[in-house]
Amino acid sequence: MSTEPGAGTDAGRDEHVRRVRLPADRRTPAAARAVVRSVLAEADLDELLNEALLLTTELSTNAVEHARTELDIEVVADRIGLTVTVSDFAAGPVDELVVGIRNDTDQIGEVSARGRGLLLVDHFASRWGTTYLPTGKGVWFRLDRDGDHGAGPRSPYPTPGQAESDPATTAPSAAAMSELTQTSPDPYADEPLPEFATDLLTRVAEMVGAAGGVIRLDRGEGEGPQVLARYGRQPRPGNELLRVPLAVHRPYGGELELDAAPSAYARPLAVLAAERLSLHLENDRLRRAAVRRSAWLTFLAEASELLAQSLDVDLTMALIPQLVVPRLGQWCAVHTTDEWGRLNLAASSHADESVLPQLHKVLQETGPDSVQARLREASRTGSQVPLGGPMEGFAVPLVVRSQKLGTLAVGRHQRHRHDPDEVAVLEDVARRAGLAIENARIHAERRRVAQTLQQSLLPPVLPVVEGVGFAAEYVPTGDEAEVGGDFYDVVPLPDGRWLVVVGDVSGKGVQAAAVTGLVRDVIRVLVGDGKPLPEALSRLNETLVERGGGRYCTLALAAVGPGDGGRLDVSLHLAGHDRPVLLHGAGGANFVGVGGTALGLLDSITSPAAEVLLAPGDALIFYTDGVTERRRGRELFGTERLREAAAPLAGYSADVVAARLRATAINFSVESPRDDIAILVLRNDAL
Repeated sequence: MSTEPGAGTDAGRDEHVRRVRLPADRRTPAAARAVVRSVLAEADLDELLNEALLLTTELSTNAVEHARTELDIEVVADRIGLTVTVSDFAAGPVDELVVGIRNDTDQIGEVSARGRGLLLVDHFASRWGTTYLPTGKGVWFRLDRDGDHGAGPRSPYPTPGQAESDPATTAPSAAAMSELTQTSPDPYADEPLPEFATDLLTRVAEMVGAAGGVIRLDRGEGEGPQVLARYGRQPRPGNELLRVPLAVHRPYGGELELDAAPSAYARPLAVLAAERLSLHLENDRLRRAAVRRSAWLTFLAEASELLAQSLDVDLTMALIPQLVVPRLGQWCAVHTTDEWGRLNLAASSHADESVLPQLHKVLQETGPDSVQARLREASRTGSQVPLGGPMEGFAVPLVVRSQKLGTLAVGRHQRHRHDPDEVAVLEDVARRAGLAIENARIHAERRRVAQTLQQSLLPPVLPVVEGVGFAAEYVPTGDEAEVGGDFYDVVPLPDGRWLVVVGDVSGKGVQAAAVTGLVRDVIRVLVGDGKPLPEALSRLNETLVERGGGRYCTLALAAVGPGDGGRLDVSLHLAGHDRPVLLHGAGGANFVGVGGTALGLLDSITSPAAEVLLAPGDALIFYTDGVTERRRGRELFGTERLREAAAPLAGYSADVVAARLRATAINFSVESPRDDIAILVLRNDAL
C-alpha cells in the first residue's frame, strides 16, 4: 500500500502524539501496548482500545522477531481515530513480516502454527501501509471511529460462548491473569438482526394470511433454541403448523414456523423468506466466528506471555489451570508423568472452589472406567481422550519434542460442550503449557547443576585453628543458572602454617568454573609440595597461559603463622587482586599489600611480598570485585566505602565482620548482584 500514515486527517485537529524507542526484547510488545493505551485514554478513543492493542502487539512482536533491532513506536491520535507506526533499523523488505495466512476458513491451529503476521492488520485496520527510511523500514495502521470515512471492521473480542473479555488491561504479573476472565455486555445486544427478522416474518405472515408465527434460532452456545422474532398470536394447540428449517451452517440451527391455512403458495413464500433470513444468519455466524477467533488469538498471545515469564516448574503448572478456568471449562487438572510413567496431580482448579475436594477424589479413583484410566490412555497414546461422567470433559496429552510430560484435563462448560474452535485452542494451550513446563524443568536442572558445581569450587567448611579465626561469605550472581569465577580456600602448609587463597577468574559459566577448579587444584598441589609462594604463582601463571583458554585470574595468597607476643605473621602476595583491608582491634582500618600482575595474561609476572603483623584483635579482610563493583545506578560501592564500612567493626569476631560487610554490600542496591560476591576474614583471636 502506498498511502502515507495519517493520510486523510485534517491538519487542524487536536492531536495526541507519543514517540518512544524500545529495545528488541520480549517485553517490548507490553511496553508498546502501554504507550498506545495511554494515548487512547488522553484522546477519549476507548472504543478503539481492543483493536489498537491487538494490532500493536502483532507489529511490535513481528519486528522484534524478524528485525532484532531497536524499535521506534509513534502513536498519533486525533478526534476521529488513531495511527500507530512501528519502525525498525534493519535492512531488507517488509515482506519478511508477512508470515500470516489469507484464507479466513483456515483453522485456528494453522493460524497459530504459521503465525499471524499482517493478517490481523489487514483485517481490522481502516488503512495500513509501509514506510521506508534510510535507517530502516516500518509498518503503520490507521483505526477510525465507527461511522467515519474508511473505518474498518470492529473487533470487540467477546469470550467465545460467553460474555466479552477485556484484554486491554493485561501485564507480566498476578493482575494480568484476573483480567483475562473479566466480562462485559454482549456487543451484539443491539444488533439489527432481530429487527430484520421481525420485519421479514411480519411481511410473509401477512402475505399468506397467517394468524401467528415465530422464528427460533440456536447459536450452539448451550442455551438451546431462542425466539428471534414473533408475529401475531401463539399457535393454537392442534393446528397444523407450517415449519421451514433455516439453511445455516453448524453450530447455528433454527426454523421458521407459521400458523397459516394450507395453500399453494404458503410454503414457497415461507421457504423464500427462510432462505433470505438464512443469508443474514450466515453473515452473523461468520462475523461472530471471526470475532471469536480474534479473541482466541489474543488469549493465546496473553497466555504465552504469562507462561514465558515463569521459569519455576511449580509456578508454571499452577498457572495453567488458572488460564483455562472458567474461560475454557468448569475445571482443569494438570498431571505430570514420573520416571516410572505414573501420573501425579500437579495442579487443579474449579470454577466453584467448594467442589475442589470432590474433584480431587474423582481424579484419584482407579478402575477401568475411571478418570485416571482415561488420563493414562491419553498420556500413553499421545492423543485426545474424552472423559465420562461425573466430571465430563476430555484430556489432552502434554508432549514436547516427543517427550510425554503428562496430561491436561479440562471439564466441559456449564451449559454446552466444547466447539471445534475451543478444542483447537485447548490443544494449542496444551502445547504451549508443555513447552513452558519443559523450559522450566531445563532451567531448574541448569540451576541445580550450577549450584552443585559452584559448591564444589568452595570448601565445605573452614578449618578451626586455635588462636586464628576464619569466616567467609559468598553470594552468587543474580542468575542462579550461572556459575561464577570467584572462589576462596584455606590450605594447610607443610611447615605448619595456613595459606589463605582468594581469587577471581574472568567471566562466568562452565568454562570459568573449569579454570577456577584448575587454579585451586594447581595451588593445592604446588604448596603441598612445599613450593615457595612466588614459585607457585609463577608455575600457576604458566599453566593458565597454556591451558586457561584465554581467561585470566586475580589472586591473593596469605601464608599465616604464629609470631612473637601472640601476633600472627602474614606473608601477603597479590597477583592483580585488590589490596585487603587491615582492621585494627583498637579501631581504624587501612589497605595493605603491594599490587602484582594478574595470572594468565603474560609469560612472566611480578608478585612482591608484603609482611603484615596481626596483633590480637586485628583482622585482615579479603574480597573480590563483586563487592567493590556493585552498582546503584551509575554509582559503585568502591573500595573506600568498604574500608569505611569495616572500620566500625573493630573488636567483633570474624563471623560478625564477614556477615556485616556482606549485608552492607547487598543492601547498597536493590538489584540482584551482577557478579559473585566473596568475602573472607582472617582474625587474630589470641587472648
